[in-house]
Amino acid sequence: MPSNESKLTVVGAGLVGSLLSLYLARRGHTVEVLERRADMRRETLDAGRSINLAISTRGLHALRQVGLEEEALKHAIPMRGRVIHPVKGELAFQPYGKDDSQHINSLSRGWLNQFLMTRAEETGRVSIRFRQRVTQADPAAGTLTVLDEATGATREVRDAVVFGTDGSGSAVRQALQSQTGFQADSETLGHGYKELTIPPGEGGRFQMEKHALHIWPRGTYMLIALPNEDGSFTCTLFLPWEGPVSFASLQTPGALEAFFQEQFPDAKALIPGLVEEFFSRPTGHMVTVKCAPWHAGGSTLLLGDAAHAMVPFYGQGMNCGFEDCVVLDALLERQPDFGKAFSEFERLRKTNADAIADMAVENFIEMRDSTADPRFLLEKGVEKVLLNAFPGEFVSRYSLVSFSRVPYRLAYGVGTLAGGIVSELAKDLKRPEDVDLDRAAKLIRGRLTPFMEEHADGFRLEG
Repeated sequence: MPSNESKLTVVGAGLVGSLLSLYLARRGHTVEVLERRADMRRETLDAGRSINLAISTRGLHALRQVGLEEEALKHAIPMRGRVIHPVKGELAFQPYGKDDSQHINSLSRGWLNQFLMTRAEETGRVSIRFRQRVTQADPAAGTLTVLDEATGATREVRDAVVFGTDGSGSAVRQALQSQTGFQADSETLGHGYKELTIPPGEGGRFQMEKHALHIWPRGTYMLIALPNEDGSFTCTLFLPWEGPVSFASLQTPGALEAFFQEQFPDAKALIPGLVEEFFSRPTGHMVTVKCAPWHAGGSTLLLGDAAHAMVPFYGQGMNCGFEDCVVLDALLERQPDFGKAFSEFERLRKTNADAIADMAVENFIEMRDSTADPRFLLEKGVEKVLLNAFPGEFVSRYSLVSFSRVPYRLAYGVGTLAGGIVSELAKDLKRPEDVDLDRAAKLIRGRLTPFMEEHADGFRLEG
């Protein structure tokens, strides 16, 4: 049985692996981290595969536990809502919360990853080895075969406790799949993504509203943009792989420019490198992974995308992975036996990970389609009125996911009930402020309140 004196090996030095190693080091463990890529602090890695992070309450709480929240927020840009860019007509602003205090934060994935790696190494208990590829693993035994891609040498890691934080294509998960009873469901979205850049204006100024996530919703596809510290915006184009408007249909510079001129004219004017970036940068895939079990005894455990990859449309992939670290750390505080802690970790996290994965796919449809729909905008307005009129009684799915640490599965349940209430109240309205608050009170206290009382412990988790 692995014990606290066991060698701890983290496979993957991405965001979750780096933070996890910090948490483990803080518990007094010595940790070796194996990373397949080169050290991103010393070599520039390929651009084009890093959708900006939207860090919110769950992720910030995880950083706060290891004293890193304040420094991270110095590099973050608050996004108070969505700015919707129609093909023609006025821009529309949709706030995320009931007021400006409720916002998500745009943060550079690369900066945060480098920051966490450096902080982990500074503990003196974490060593990160780069260009290390796991070629074989025996999860039950805690044994890894590792290829050093710099030297070509192969070595064995034995009797380790292995944490698989190696992303959606996890080698550790693939090893677990060979075990009897393992189930994995991997669903690739029928859309890919391409990163583009709106550079800063003169003197580093932002060329669009700085404190917002910008969306160009177009039905089956969309463009989004998140602000960066240097005044630029990282744009991400989400398109179907095949079809009349798709990556397959944009094979020439002329077709690309005509498409942008027709659908995203204001963005096109701000992306001078459109053609060069589009044709030189890779097209990313997006996948939802649901699997079980996440662990093999006390020898191997999956966390983050390795356990529960999700599409990026709720901005929760990293937040959920960071929350994994918080939950595991609390379990290890109470239960030093890895096997028991890993089993309880999976019991607590699996249903929540499945819930946010489902919500992320649903939010994709909302972002690309509904955000431009007048009915949707009216309902969002009604939701905001209710959030302010019934504080603590009426809660929305989005606010629970982004601005609290209430378990995702409860946020999902609340969203279904709250959405039904909003739809009923908005049915014959022309303006959100005309909502019938007496009727609202009856619906909220008849449907939402009993659900929240039944799950009172889960709703006590503050941000």
